[in-house]
Amino acid sequence: MKKPHVVVVGGGFGGLTAVQSLRHAPVDITLVDRRNHHLFQPLLYQVATAGLSPAEIAAPIRAILRNQRNARVVLDEVTGVAADRQLLHLAHGNPLGYDWLVLATGARHSYFGNPGWAAHAPGLKSLDDALAIRRRVLLALERAETELDRERRKALLTFVVIGGGPTGVEMAGAIAELARKSVSRDFRSITPHCSRVVLVEAGPGLLPAFTRRLSAHAEAAVRGLGVELRTGAPVKAIEPERVQIGDDWIRAATIVWAAGVEASPAARWLGADADRAGRVRVDAGLRVRPRIFAIGDTACAVGPDGRPFPGIAPVAKQQGRYVARAILALETGRTPPPFTYRDAGKLATIGRSRAIAEMGSLKLSGHSAWLLWCVAHLFFLTGFRNRVTVGLGWLWSYFTFARGARLITGDTESHSPERLSAAA
Repeated sequence: MKKPHVVVVGGGFGGLTAVQSLRHAPVDITLVDRRNHHLFQPLLYQVATAGLSPAEIAAPIRAILRNQRNARVVLDEVTGVAADRQLLHLAHGNPLGYDWLVLATGARHSYFGNPGWAAHAPGLKSLDDALAIRRRVLLALERAETELDRERRKALLTFVVIGGGPTGVEMAGAIAELARKSVSRDFRSITPHCSRVVLVEAGPGLLPAFTRRLSAHAEAAVRGLGVELRTGAPVKAIEPERVQIGDDWIRAATIVWAAGVEASPAARWLGADADRAGRVRVDAGLRVRPRIFAIGDTACAVGPDGRPFPGIAPVAKQQGRYVARAILALETGRTPPPFTYRDAGKLATIGRSRAIAEMGSLKLSGHSAWLLWCVAHLFFLTGFRNRVTVGLGWLWSYFTFARGARLITGDTESHSPERLSAAA
């Protein structure tokens, strides 16, 4: 008897969890992804700021699934879905038939209708993004070391991060520590007070998903790192090496975008209803069509309070496990219960020994929250080797402020801040 064919698109937290949850099920699984690795995205900012190497937060998908005999991996990009024929169209391969389809295609950057900003303010969603930002940051420091023009040097040592959510806060804190603590001892003309880091948030405060008390603690911690905080100040324009915040222009060779995301084209593939961020609206069972599920950042799933679930890893992983159980239930003629999310809490780190944590009635800040953040992230990392190397790396950095991944790769001329801006 032919086994049901489950196709999962996307090897992120949700998609990979769905595949692994079906490892003992009587189904055949195909995982489709345009990249060959699973990425631990919460630590991507540490690659961008030279704290970790790419291989420490990523693992080949084939290696992760090597012992799961009912799963195979296809390296390709989805271009469309023919739901009426149960076919998945691929950019390079033949159409792929399915009995059940799980869309876990994640999200990409959103520049709120200003796509031209992307060339001057790269976002952080992939290893390529992280390495490009790392190159910009490190090259700016190298150019500033020998720059004689005062205004040009000031621009090279100015770093602007746009977005006051967890990614923006973590990024700004890491850049401040890199520029003020880690590298200033290795340069001769750059001191801890030379660099300027600006964190921009259009809303009234940072980390709005947390309680106001924890958000206020995060703001104080950010300022304690020497980061200049601009809240209630929307970005009006981004041009080569400068950004307009409110009525003010800031010259900066490095601008990082962490302000918004939009979903993949999954809604367009299906001709389905989507929310403002492009996420597919799903029912209580995470279904878009009778045989098609959407999870993670791809889906707009709402809780009992009518609010969409947050786009974080615990939500995607729980949805991946739910979809696996739902498919098995539907195969046997049973109706699965609606998806319910068990809130595991929220964590955000601001820098060395600085973090906030909100887990139900438990609210922590400072060193205890930072230790909890470290333990949680090490636990969810893929692979024992990565946990050991990242843990040891953090321990070494904690005592020495050293950044072990300060390598500038690629053509330094074509990727210099000046040439990047000119090319844009």
